[in-house]
Amino acid sequence: MDTAHRSFPILVALFVLLFGVTSSQPYEEFLQCLEFHDSNITSIVYTRANSSFSSLLESSIRNPRFDTSATPKPLLIFTPRQISHIQSAIRCSRAHRIQIRVRSGGHDYEGLSYSTNHNSSFLILDLISFRNISIDLAQQTAWIQPAVTTGELYYRIAEKSSTLAFPSGICPTVGLGGQISGGGWGTLLRKYGLAADNVLDTRVIDAEGRILDRASMGEDMFWAIRGGGGNTFGIVIAWKIKLVPVPASVTACTVTRTLEQNATEIVHRWQYVVDKLSNDVFFMVVLNRVVNPIQANATTIQASFNSLYLGSIEGLILMMEAKFPDLGLRRENCVEMSWAKSILYFAGFPLNSPLESLLDRTISATGSAKFKGKSDYVKEPIPISGFEGIWEKLKEVGVQTGGLILASYGGKMSEIPESSIPFPHRAGNIYQVEEVAFWVEDGVEAADGYLNWLRGLYEYMTPYVSKNPREAYANYRDLDIGRNGGGGEGDYRRARSWGSSYYKNNFDRLVRVKTAVDPANFFRNEQSIPPLSSWR
Repeated sequence: MDTAHRSFPILVALFVLLFGVTSSQPYEEFLQCLEFHDSNITSIVYTRANSSFSSLLESSIRNPRFDTSATPKPLLIFTPRQISHIQSAIRCSRAHRIQIRVRSGGHDYEGLSYSTNHNSSFLILDLISFRNISIDLAQQTAWIQPAVTTGELYYRIAEKSSTLAFPSGICPTVGLGGQISGGGWGTLLRKYGLAADNVLDTRVIDAEGRILDRASMGEDMFWAIRGGGGNTFGIVIAWKIKLVPVPASVTACTVTRTLEQNATEIVHRWQYVVDKLSNDVFFMVVLNRVVNPIQANATTIQASFNSLYLGSIEGLILMMEAKFPDLGLRRENCVEMSWAKSILYFAGFPLNSPLESLLDRTISATGSAKFKGKSDYVKEPIPISGFEGIWEKLKEVGVQTGGLILASYGGKMSEIPESSIPFPHRAGNIYQVEEVAFWVEDGVEAADGYLNWLRGLYEYMTPYVSKNPREAYANYRDLDIGRNGGGGEGDYRRARSWGSSYYKNNFDRLVRVKTAVDPANFFRNEQSIPPLSSWR
């Protein structure tokens, strides 16, 4: 560890040198405040002068779109190793009016866990050291810390049981601190609902630095943190989750169809079937432009039908023959495997990948590509003419640089009331849509081209998706639909523009909870719930 990292006086001197900070400035006072609480705490504070600053900042940036010289950088990164460190950071930040961004996995779609969209100074509270998992097989529960990834959790469950799982996401590097805070869906959502639907208890540090559990925080705050968005009500330091039963062997299948193979008609028919199938079946359809497999020097549109069935290949084929024969599912399209292995399958890993691949936190679902995502919900089947228009939009971008991902709803999702947790997208939805653009080119001009294309696709989808409000998924954060003011300052009327899309009628209850637990709006970002006091 270098001298600037160990020595507090040198740390302060570097701040003065680099940022013109004097003894009356809040950042020096903030660092002095930290040292007052723990004389060794500055060894886990990384300033821009530290040789490890850049590598630590970039270690959990999952979208290179927010890893440029123009991206606002924190003045420091704080990597707490124990709960008291987080409490000290909160108290010192409040005392010296320094904004905190909290990072567990770094997958925020707009980079708000490690950056800002304004010029306010901030620090990153990086929870990378909070990765403990404690599984109770007898009770079928687990306590997990916020920086645990979905992959790490699935692997540790599989170590102990082949017939237990947790209904969270399919990207193995996503941190569960953030994912559960926004809902968290995966291949088990039609059977067991969301990750947030399966939280039993929690440990949260509030804006006063107090450690609260479900009993001490009360049911309103416990309701709010399960889907009401991260960095809004407090800092989650642990979730108690309910594990769910799955067969020792499940079936994963993929069927691809191009326009020349009737993809339009099959996708159209899929809409009338998918939400009515057994709760044991999940479907995800990926629509994008690909190289034409049967015509040289040409492209086409492909629909990839990916399914998970909590049963045997034979059972799924019989079901598809009866309910969805248009798909033409065959045995050779399917593989039986453990549920944990199915996560690797859906994440795009080769079939022979070892289960230990789930433990690799460095893998990115998009590789080195930058991306932007948007989301929608479909309540009435899109007509064939609607899909034909989508194909034309997809032809405007290169091969596999833009697409749509359709995730089936129904089942358990239709049984859980909209007000059960803040996530409201339940009965009446056939499927969820993610519209997404990927690009590897650098520069503002290239980015603007892909962003404008994506916004055009989103505009095209308007007649075919939910209305009043046009619903969106909070974990697919999209600042295009609205944002708070500079520095994340909340305004109730402004926040309703995006809040009603994410939370529908639950938004007002979230505002009331925020007003009660954090009236000064200490925990905030560009799309955090504002307190009513900010409106007044």
